[in-house]
Formats: sequence, C-alpha cells, structure tokens
Amino acid sequence: MAHHSHADQELEQRNRLPTLMEVLGRRTLAPVDLFSFYIYMRDQQRSVDYLDFWLDVSQHMSLCRHYVRELRRSMLVDTPDMEKATSKRSSNFFESFDIGEGMDTRKSGQESRVSAILRSDNGGRKKPGSLERSPSHSLGSAHSRNYSRPSPGSERPSPSEQLPQPSYSTPEVRTDSNSPGHSVARADIKASAEKILYTFVLPGSEREIVLPDSMLNKIIRAIEEEGRDDPEVFDDAKDYVFQAMERDAFPGFLQAKALGNLVPLSVLIRLIIGLTSLMAGFWGGYYMILRNESRRTRCWLILPFVIGTYFLVSYQYKLDILAAYLGFSEYTWMNWSRVKEPFVRRLLLTRATMALMMFLATAVGLSVLFIFVPGTNF
Repeated sequence: MAHHSHADQELEQRNRLPTLMEVLGRRTLAPVDLFSFYIYMRDQQRSVDYLDFWLDVSQHMSLCRHYVRELRRSMLVDTPDMEKATSKRSSNFFESFDIGEGMDTRKSGQESRVSAILRSDNGGRKKPGSLERSPSHSLGSAHSRNYSRPSPGSERPSPSEQLPQPSYSTPEVRTDSNSPGHSVARADIKASAEKILYTFVLPGSEREIVLPDSMLNKIIRAIEEEGRDDPEVFDDAKDYVFQAMERDAFPGFLQAKALGNLVPLSVLIRLIIGLTSLMAGFWGGYYMILRNESRRTRCWLILPFVIGTYFLVSYQYKLDILAAYLGFSEYTWMNWSRVKEPFVRRLLLTRATMALMMFLATAVGLSVLFIFVPGTNF
C-alpha cells in the first residue's frame, strides 16, 4: 500500500513529461506508458525489434539476479556442516552486494557484481544443493515469452494485454524440476543469453537489429567462444539501443501522445474529410449568393463549415477536441484508452482549449460571412 501511495504521489508531483527510462520502468500511465510506446514503435516507427531487444536483455538481467539470489540461499541453507566455514566465506561475498530491484536498468555497479558472480560460477564445481538441472528443463523462450507481446502481424491488442516485464521485477519462473525451492538453473541463464544472440544479434537472425560491427563481434565472441552468459555481455548493445530509441523515437512518441491524441491514419482521414466538407461549404455558399437565396436557406452552410473546420483543426493539432475533454487518447485506429497520466491530461486539456477557440472563431467567421453577405441576382 505504501508503495502504491508513493507511486501516486510521484505521478502527481511530476510536473513534466516522463523520460524514456521512466516509461521503460513502468513508472508512467497511459497514454505515455510502456504499452503505448510499444504500439508506437510497432506501428509508426516500424522498429519494435529494438524495444524487444532492450526488454529481453532487461529480462535476462532479472533472471540472473534471481539465479544469484537462489545461489546465495543454497549456500546458506543447503551446505553440510563440514563445509560451513567455506560457505560462510562465500556467503560473505554474496552479502557484500544487495540484489535490489533498482529502477534504472541500465549498466550499474549491481549489474557488474551479478556478472562477476556468474563468471566465477560458470564452469565451476557443483556445490551441494546447487541449482544445476538438466538442460531439458531450461526455460528457453519461456522466461522471456511468459507474457503476451503484440507482434507486427497480429491483430491490434487491447490495453489489457500485458507487455514484457522489465528487469527490475523478478520474473515468476516455473520449471518441472524435482529440486525443491529453486526456480532458476544455470542452464536457463545460458539459454536466455543464446536466445537473445540468435534472435536479435547474429547476422541474418529472425529479428536482427543493426549494431556496430565491433559491438556485434564482441557479443558473438563472448557467448560462442568464451561461453559467457552474464548480463555484461549485452551492456554496450543495450546502451546503444537505449540511446538510439531516446534520440530517434522517443521525442516523436511524446509529441504524438502528450501533445495529441490521434494516430496518423486518423489525422489523415480528418484532413480529407475536413477539406471535402470545407470545399462543399464554399461551393454551396457561392452558389446561394449568386442565386440570392434567403438567409434562412443559407443557414444550412453552418453544417459543412462546422464539420470542415472541426476536422481541419483536429488535423492541425493532431487532437480530437471532444475526446480530449472526455479524457481519451487513440492508441490504434478507432481504439481508445483513457488518459491517466496527470501532466499529460492537463497538457491535452490546454491544447484542446486552444483548438476549440480556433475552431469556434473560424466556423463562426465563415458562417457569418456567407450567410449575411448580400446576394447577387443575374
């Protein structure tokens, strides 16, 4: 309860737009949450593979933390009496670092210590009560695919669908191992690292991302030749991808979701409807003026002028005025979610008020002009 109240207080006090790390850390709400960013990267940036890579590497780090935590427990609980002295010295090494759930999932001293423990444990002798299991029980894709992730070819998801869990929350891992009380094997860590390599990194892989050659070769050599699977293997690539998203995608995401509430297809449709309606209003207005129609008849011109102006203003601001006042934002075409981020809600209301004034001034001006201008009768 205290955690939720602290999070709510943070949201209310954040009188600014969120950062990319806050979005990836699930510390934001719709329409600038991780779900919306995923949809934006998939549908508008066409580069969702970069976000998937970052999230999978973060999940790999979470798995490594879980393994090290269980390794520490096994040394404290499962070591026989005659090895307690050795266990105590080893456990002091684990005690020296706190496997916390830090929100900043980029490279940190904690991540380095986890990697150091994994490297020292890799290929070492089996300890009594250790977490070794048959590779057949490896999580493989299960640990990174235990959520529903929208794919580019899938149907548009609903807001209730869950996205990948970032690394700061320990994953709920299940295996069919007979070893009680332990949920992560070292084989799972290796399978996780290899899956990231074969899915995103290797040239020609299923969802290859573009990385500098030096970075690419370093990852391949570390996993395939040196047999490493610790989180530091992906550090440089993870930072590279994060900076690329922060520089190339995130500003556009904030502009689309914090300053507007329409997706590009809706904006385009509103431009077409607005221009068509406004042209119909002008044509009808000039026709009625030339035919010297009465002002009562000319009042019908209000309809095309109001429709045309509303949609053109919506196109200009990339904002539906009525939806903004009702507190909704479009995440895919004709699918709406409620605006929950406090600062974004206030920002959209301010822009909706500006758009409303422009709409009213233009619609009233055009209607008055074409209704009250003197007619001409040839």
